[in-house]
Amino acid sequence: MNAMTMHWADLWPVYPEAFVLAAACVILLVDIALPRNYRRLTELLAILALVGASWLTAQQEYTPHLSLLHGFFVLDPMAHVLKLFAYALVALAFFYSREYLERLNLMRGEYYMLGLTALLGIMVIISAGSLLTVYIGVELLALSQYAMVAFNRESGVAAESAMKYFVLGAVASGILLYGISIIYGVTGTFALEPLTHIVTQSTAQNVGLLFGLAFIVVGIAFKFGAVPFHMWIPDVYHGAPTCVTLFISSAPKLAAFALAMRVLAEGLGGANVAWQQMLIVLSIASMGIGNIVAIAQTNLKRMLAYSAISHVGFILLGILAATPEGYSAAMFYTLTYTLMAIGSFGVILLLADRGFEADSIDDYKGLNDKSPWFALMMLFFMFSTAGVPPFVGFFAKLYVIQAVLHVNMAWLAVVAVLFSVIGAFYYLRIIKVMYFDKAADGRTIHANLGFRIMLSVNAVALLILGIYNGRLLDVCIRAIHPG
Repeated sequence: MNAMTMHWADLWPVYPEAFVLAAACVILLVDIALPRNYRRLTELLAILALVGASWLTAQQEYTPHLSLLHGFFVLDPMAHVLKLFAYALVALAFFYSREYLERLNLMRGEYYMLGLTALLGIMVIISAGSLLTVYIGVELLALSQYAMVAFNRESGVAAESAMKYFVLGAVASGILLYGISIIYGVTGTFALEPLTHIVTQSTAQNVGLLFGLAFIVVGIAFKFGAVPFHMWIPDVYHGAPTCVTLFISSAPKLAAFALAMRVLAEGLGGANVAWQQMLIVLSIASMGIGNIVAIAQTNLKRMLAYSAISHVGFILLGILAATPEGYSAAMFYTLTYTLMAIGSFGVILLLADRGFEADSIDDYKGLNDKSPWFALMMLFFMFSTAGVPPFVGFFAKLYVIQAVLHVNMAWLAVVAVLFSVIGAFYYLRIIKVMYFDKAADGRTIHANLGFRIMLSVNAVALLILGIYNGRLLDVCIRAIHPG
């Protein structure tokens, strides 16, 4: 009995993951037995599951680094922060989505179950201590997202988007797995900690290592949605139900960041000179294509999709700096971007109605006349995403640009500033449409009070985080470099 007790006691770091898995299974079973009129109970159970996972994570000892399960699972400050932030984003996504799901008669437990399994995949990636754990987390997250995109079975567009996502995602997963197999063949290990020492001692002439690294970078770039592996993002963002687009645009970005940190910064940190050159190309291409193509979009969801691609380029700037300052700046950017993205899609859900998605830019004409407050909130989201001070988006860009300046890449900083200025155009166009164009129709906002309050808090938080940006940055610095 004592041996069994000690065995379970030793597994306390994985309690949050086990709890989320159990909650997803329970919610699916409960939802089957619930009458249609009681489906809100499913949402309540999902929110309670997130609260429980948050409590379990918060109770964990804040240790600099803990490895268990034979090195397959790690717990460190970065994992703590990213998991807690992921819980908050998923809870916010569930809260924003409820009214939209009810309007479209899509209020089913599968949405919340898939959301929790996607969260589980995110958590596995965040705490991955092995390339195999990384791959398990990536696949769990991807499979959940494929199903979420096709969640509206009455929509042919959603089904087409899910199929494209599935095919491209399968190819990317195969490429990532192939790269992992090559790395294992060269180094003889999947565990990231011993891999770090082996790669550090390897020479640049290790062709097998560089070959495997190239495939791994491709897999990571696809999960980020970096150019030229971005093909899935515009179609998925546009074709998926808006509540699913909102989900995909937020919490999974944390998983992509954690994936890059665990595999590149930690496992393959000794080969940073090689992957740094690859990330420079991906970063410039993402900032360029994302910002330029976004200008031509008339659909707001597609515009935000290309905006996401451009922001990936900025996140990669911090990672490619390959310094603690760069990593913490990239983490700061990722956290703040997810808040901006989920809020922007929240406004689309706010204005959506039965049979009306509110995803065209023209749908925002005269929004200031209909609702001055929410026009102001959308202005907050657009200004922050564009990087206008004093909003937090400005400081996110400032910190990653400073990181590349400190590693003597001034030319790359200039490129980033140039594309940031170009990108401001399409954000300002939304503001112009809201404040200076006449409304195309007389539609009114039907969202409930709770939704309005939460969206307002989301928007105002971008201003407050901008004014007190140093506090969030300190959290990121301590998460990346506990010492």
